[in-house]
Amino acid sequence: MLILAAIPLGNPLDASQSLKDAITSAKFIAAEDSRKFSRLCSDLGVIFSAKVISFFEGNEIERLEELVKILESGSDLLVVTDAGAPGISDPGFRLARAAVEKNIRIKVLPGPSAVTTALLLSGLPSDRFCFEGFAPRTGGARKSWFANLATETRTIIFFEAPHRLLDSLADAKSELGPNRLGAICREMTKTYEEVIRGDLETLHEWASSKEILGEITLVFAGFDPDSRQFSSEDLISEVLKQEAAGISRKEAIAEVARLSGVAKREVFDAMVTYKSQDRLGL
Repeated sequence: MLILAAIPLGNPLDASQSLKDAITSAKFIAAEDSRKFSRLCSDLGVIFSAKVISFFEGNEIERLEELVKILESGSDLLVVTDAGAPGISDPGFRLARAAVEKNIRIKVLPGPSAVTTALLLSGLPSDRFCFEGFAPRTGGARKSWFANLATETRTIIFFEAPHRLLDSLADAKSELGPNRLGAICREMTKTYEEVIRGDLETLHEWASSKEILGEITLVFAGFDPDSRQFSSEDLISEVLKQEAAGISRKEAIAEVARLSGVAKREVFDAMVTYKSQDRLGL
C-alpha cells in the first residue's frame, strides 16, 4: 500500500496520531529531506526503524522504479514531504499515478495544508478557489501567467519564493490591478507567523519595506465581473473581431453582449454610431 502522509507546516503539535503510528510501523519511508524528517520525528518523540529513501524533486523520476518495486513486493511505503501533503507542489503525484496503474492501493493520512490554511487566514471568499502551484520564475512568463488569471473569478492561491516575492507582487499589480485584494501568509503555524492583508498596492509596499524570509503563500481575490467596464470603443473592437472570425454582425453583437455582460442594445447602439461615423469618414 502507498501511504501519502500530510506533515505539519511548522508546529509539530499539528501532527496526527495516524501519522505517528504510520512512522513507527513503517518499513520503508520516502522522504523529501531525510534530515528534516529525522528532526520532525525527534520533535514528535517518535522512533522509527524504517529504511529512509531520499525522494525529492531532483530525483523523483529516477526513484519511481525503485519505489514501485517496493510496493509490488507487498510492502507498504510511507511518503512524506518537508511540510504539507505529498503531490501538492511536492513529489508524490507521479508515484501515486504509477500506483494506480499497477492497481496498488493508496491511502492518505490527511493533515495540515498550506493551501487551505492560507485561504482561511486571508479572509477572502473560500467557497470557490483555485490553487496554481508556484508562480513562474522569469518576469515575462510570470506576467503572462498573471494576465491569464486576470479574469479568474475564484479566489487564487499560489506559492512564491521569498526572494521573488517583490517582483511577483509588482507583476500581479500590473496585470490584476492595484486595487485587487490579497493576503501574504508567511511562516504559517510557526513562531513568527505573519499575515498581511490589503490590496496589491499595499502588499507591494509592505514587501518593499523589509527583507522577506520564510515560507510564503499568497492569496488573491478573484475577479469581480460586475467591476468590468467597457467603453464604446471596446465594444466596437470586439464586434469587429467577431466579424473578422466569420460570423454575422447580428451574431457578433449578441456574442459580445454575452461575453461582456453589457446589454445587447448598448452594443447595437455602439455599432450604429460606428457605422454612421464610418459612412461620414469620421
